[in-house]
Amino acid sequence: MRLSFRQSLTVPYVVLVLGVAALIGLLSYRTGSQAVNTVADHLLRETVGRIVQAIDRHIVGSGAVLEAAFPEGMVAPENIETHFDEMRTRFWIATSLHLDPNNYVYYGSRQGQFFGLWRDSIREGELRVKIDPNAPRSLYRFTGIDGALADPVLETKIFDPRERPWYKAGEIQPSYTWTSIYIDFRHAELVATRARRVLGPRGELAGVVATDVSLRQLNDFVRKLKISDRAFAFIMEMDGNLIASSRSSNTKILTDGSSHRINVSESGDDLQIAVFERVRQALAGPPMDPPRTLQFTAPSGQVIELAYDRLNDMAGLDWTIVVAVPRSDFIQGVTENVIRTAFIGGIAALMAIAIGLTILNWVSRDLKQLAEVASQVGNGRLDTPIAIDRHDEIGDLAASFRQMQYRLQIDALTKLANREEILRSINDRIYQHRRKTDDTPFAVFFIDLNNFKFVNDRLGHDAGDKVLVEVGERLRLSIRSGDLVARYAGDEFVVLANDVGSVDNARKIRNSIEKVVGEPMKSVDTSSLAGIMLGAAVGFAYYPSDATTAQQLIKQADTDMYARKHTSKARL
Repeated sequence: MRLSFRQSLTVPYVVLVLGVAALIGLLSYRTGSQAVNTVADHLLRETVGRIVQAIDRHIVGSGAVLEAAFPEGMVAPENIETHFDEMRTRFWIATSLHLDPNNYVYYGSRQGQFFGLWRDSIREGELRVKIDPNAPRSLYRFTGIDGALADPVLETKIFDPRERPWYKAGEIQPSYTWTSIYIDFRHAELVATRARRVLGPRGELAGVVATDVSLRQLNDFVRKLKISDRAFAFIMEMDGNLIASSRSSNTKILTDGSSHRINVSESGDDLQIAVFERVRQALAGPPMDPPRTLQFTAPSGQVIELAYDRLNDMAGLDWTIVVAVPRSDFIQGVTENVIRTAFIGGIAALMAIAIGLTILNWVSRDLKQLAEVASQVGNGRLDTPIAIDRHDEIGDLAASFRQMQYRLQIDALTKLANREEILRSINDRIYQHRRKTDDTPFAVFFIDLNNFKFVNDRLGHDAGDKVLVEVGERLRLSIRSGDLVARYAGDEFVVLANDVGSVDNARKIRNSIEKVVGEPMKSVDTSSLAGIMLGAAVGFAYYPSDATTAQQLIKQADTDMYARKHTSKARL
């Protein structure tokens, strides 16, 4: 017998709760202790794994950022000034990949030139440029990837990139490398820098490209980990310098106002120091499969359960992750609860079942709706509504599903409906027409831009994209509220016009579309296309006299368009 999702969750849950309630009074302290060992080991390993995943998510993008800024094998320019616009575009794209934390990418050349792009936000940025090695850097504020540069602001201090740690680290390494973690003086936060050498035309060192990775989010993640009341976690370098900690700060302010990194041994937390010393001893021993777990007694007499893992890569990163929990947090109340559990176990089980069934019903109801919507989408019903309004993971899933539905219906460039959406809409309109309650005719218009190839060939594909966007916007603004316009493919558009009335009205709509598209382009300068007329040829198919399916209507409108285009050429 096939069980529903709710039944699959409910039956095991009820059986489990009742079984645990019946057995818990019979468990001995030793059995409880053994269970604690298993739970502690699993929880510690899982928590270490979560931190490793967080670190990986945090730093893995830095390699892609450097590759976008200076792809492997790209020859470095001899002079930054001659490649200014090209580097600006690449660096903007690079910082867009992982805006937080990789919002700063910069390059220093062997001649002492410097080019860096700092992103304040998704729209705002600052170029930091140094053409003359003996002059200070010029700072240019701008908005957007191609935004105009504001008047430069000169730094007061002369900055030589060749003397910086990131340049020296990248200079001597054949591939990616991590610099030492340092404190960013602007925000007093820890930052790591990933660098890679860039070669010249003869394979010689031409410069170093680098990106900064702020470790603030990593520290916040560790601080928010909730394992138990007295559990804690920290990340450190092999020398004990803290990168993140849920128990103490990773930096401190000295008397002279400067910031200083904190070593675990000087954190002032006796338990954290004791855990550090024990992990350091374990790291000096024989290697084991990570993550490793162990138990030890701290100087205070507390028994500590801990797990640790060592994370390193070929670029030189070498960090250690540690999670520690006092054993009393796991076995707290086990002995006392053995007596009380038999009495309250039944009541607790009934309450747990009641609450669990309520939650399961709440969750399964929305999951069932999501499953039904997914089935509808799979059958081509992309606009099926999702009536779920929650502020949890299921709500996030529903929101993501809505976004997916939207993207499946929209052309990425023009923001119009895409090919699949217009075909689905035409099929829906045919189905609607076939019902006795709606027998009004409609028309499908196929639009093909004239001489669009010349725009791409002579003005470039960026100009071609702008023309497509402008044409799409013109069509969108010219149609009626109940009609739909879509980008079908390339420079082809399709319009579904509802309730057109007669064929003569359809011809009037076609003439109107040709007039709208034929007006001079505003988004690009077409003066260099002298003698070449833009515009469009428009064909249409009338339902139901011309065709009875969406594909046939499109084909008929396409055929009509080509006939009209050839007729127009013959007249010329």
